[in-house]
Amino acid sequence: MSKDIQLQKRLYKKLYLIRRAEERIRDMYFDDEMKTPMHMSRGGEAIAVGVLEAAGEKSQAFGTYRSHALYLARTMETDKFFAEMYGREAGAAKGLAGSMHLASPEAGVMMTSAVVATTIPVAVGAAFANAYQENGKLVVSFFGDGAINEGVFWESINFAALKKLPILFVCEDNDFAIHSRVKDRIAHTSIGEIAKQFGFVVAQTQSTDAEEICNITKDMLEEMKKIEMPGFLYTKYYRYLEHVGVNEDFEAGYRERTEAEEWMKRDPIELQRKKLLESGVPEQEIVALEEAVTKDIEESIAKAKDAPFPKKTEVFENLYA
Repeated sequence: MSKDIQLQKRLYKKLYLIRRAEERIRDMYFDDEMKTPMHMSRGGEAIAVGVLEAAGEKSQAFGTYRSHALYLARTMETDKFFAEMYGREAGAAKGLAGSMHLASPEAGVMMTSAVVATTIPVAVGAAFANAYQENGKLVVSFFGDGAINEGVFWESINFAALKKLPILFVCEDNDFAIHSRVKDRIAHTSIGEIAKQFGFVVAQTQSTDAEEICNITKDMLEEMKKIEMPGFLYTKYYRYLEHVGVNEDFEAGYRERTEAEEWMKRDPIELQRKKLLESGVPEQEIVALEEAVTKDIEESIAKAKDAPFPKKTEVFENLYA
């Protein structure tokens, strides 16, 4: 079996894991046992999966409150993930962080945050530290199009360019900052063209193909090393569900279902599954992979429900002051 098919299988497993995990969250959310707000990754899974595959296991990733895809693509674990969704002591942050602040530093998921743009300068700081230590680590900073409106974004990319830091900025543009379209918020027409003015290696894509995004990112990383400058990857995708929550919201009046339907014709999970079949992977092998992922998820959910809540004194632990 060729290396490319092995890559396709690895990408599909990650994509399917993210999609299936979020489907189960949607199934159970209104039981009201998960007390955390949910910002779902549905529609944009290929970005985190493709970029992180190219970045490699030693890279450090920083993200947003829409953190499920980032966390699962890197860790490939669901025990701590679901325990955190249920606020249990066995969670990734002992049940104290919920969906919006997932992290696994040992796996390279350094932090995610509920506040727009706040992880961008921290990511730049990590890249500065890596450059100072000459440890060869790459930082990947994921953020949404809404973060471009924040002053700290511009300060961060300016500093990264001046110091020639080993950092890849990844803008995940789903067209909406909650309900406001990009055209109603941003006067410039191309953030990619602006990033070029800082000397960045720049690429732009509307692909929902995780393998294509992976290859674009690999090419960028090679060029970044060659010219010793940061990179800026601008991606477009479409958020299938509401800004926060587990439902569709097409009746809200700010967007039309037909927009989503056009993007769904290129759904990242269905696209990758079709590629596997076209590459000659037997369907029963794909089904077996899907069943194994589903089994792991169901076992993790059962463990999470049975796990204890953190002790009340836990809120006073691990504090700086």
